[in-house]
Amino acid sequence: MTCSSRAQNASARRGRLPVRLLAVAGVSTLALLTGACSGGDDDGVKPAAVSQEDLTQLPEATTFATVANAPLDPQASGGTTNGRVIHPKADIVVYDSVGGKAIAKLPSIQMGSPTWVPVIAEQGEWAQILLPTRPNAASGWVHLSDGAAESAQNDYVVNVNRAAFSLEILESGKPVGKWTIGTGKAEHPTPAGRAYIIASIEETKNTYSPIVLPLSYHSDSLETFGGGPGTVGLHTWPNNSFVGQANSDGCIRVPSEALDELVKLPLGTIVNIA
Repeated sequence: MTCSSRAQNASARRGRLPVRLLAVAGVSTLALLTGACSGGDDDGVKPAAVSQEDLTQLPEATTFATVANAPLDPQASGGTTNGRVIHPKADIVVYDSVGGKAIAKLPSIQMGSPTWVPVIAEQGEWAQILLPTRPNAASGWVHLSDGAAESAQNDYVVNVNRAAFSLEILESGKPVGKWTIGTGKAEHPTPAGRAYIIASIEETKNTYSPIVLPLSYHSDSLETFGGGPGTVGLHTWPNNSFVGQANSDGCIRVPSEALDELVKLPLGTIVNIA
């Protein structure tokens, strides 16, 4: 969020799933701004070996990192997936293509929450996933042999229409709820694209929102905000001055009733911002 958020002494989310945000994670001194999968036959392509030394040199694929050579989401303007999300059991190597070059490592935990990422394409034991890093719409390929990751089904999607100042939650294509929201001001616009929820944070320092849901996207106008990486997020606001207005520093401000529903969504839920 282009909002300064410091969450302290909060408990980490429990459970194996992205299933619901039943508990929230704490991150100390955190500052945040604010498709349809194609299958393929297993062609037997194996990942290039990565030594432990090389693994330590790879950037961690988190909201604090930039993976400059990551392939971009081919449906960044908005798209559907088959609902599959995965959670790496340990650091897993991210490649720029099937059998390609190692470009990052995806940790099993980030910002105090289990890492769950959407799968946007599949080829045999390879899965193309969306990354939470800069640049926006970054993606990569991971090899899922030998139980490297847990898999779950996520049938939720959130659609944000910046021009209409609306946010809608769908489950299996059916509306769950729709609300009027606030977005980024002209100089710090909320970025458009196919983002997703990466964590759930209990806010104990500031009072603008009890829980903040950081997304995988970042501000295009602010490299940092309040000491953080300029992450865009979903959160409430102390009053209704945001409703139907573009007056945030990039975050999506939502009514408290909307946040109550959003925190029930699984981590890895797609958020299409148009």
